Amino acid sequence: MTDIIFETSRLLCRRLTFDDFESMLEVYGDVEAMKYVGDGSPLTKEEAKKWIEVTQNNYNKRGYGMFALVEKSTPNVIGFCGIVHPDNQIEPEIKYAFLRTYWGQGFATEAIAELIRYGKDTHGLTHMIATVAPEHIASQKVLSKVGMNKTELRIEEDGSQTQVFEWQNKIE
Repeated sequence: MTDIIFETSRLLCRRLTFDDFESMLEVYGDVEAMKYVGDGSPLTKEEAKKWIEVTQNNYNKRGYGMFALVEKSTPNVIGFCGIVHPDNQIEPEIKYAFLRTYWGQGFATEAIAELIRYGKDTHGLTHMIATVAPEHIASQKVLSKVGMNKTELRIEEDGSQTQVFEWQNKIE
């Protein structure tokens, strides 16, 4: 089985390996960027190692998980995207994050549009969600551009809010 998941005009998406550890820390260890992710805390070294292990188990279990995004013009990992089931949730959920230096250049839209096609065409997924902080307008625009619809505003146990977006396969 190939490690390449998909390609776009500017990106190569591939399976994660332990060689991606430092890149993961660079992306998910950015305090400013992580204010929009989870509890807002940057990823620790232990969490990054565990995340790669969990991802590799997900490849075996589901055939998908988180993937590394490499800018084709360089050998650099510039971000990550994937389809996951956090806390064993039933619905497949799209996740992504990029180095801040790559924000606002269309990379997220490019990657997530292809990730949705990959989930649908390769794994037969007919429904996926994405969750985003209500104040993260740029991410909401990305999700809208790739055909996801804004749905419920969830109130979390800690009182915080999460905006849910949904993609449903359109039968043609």
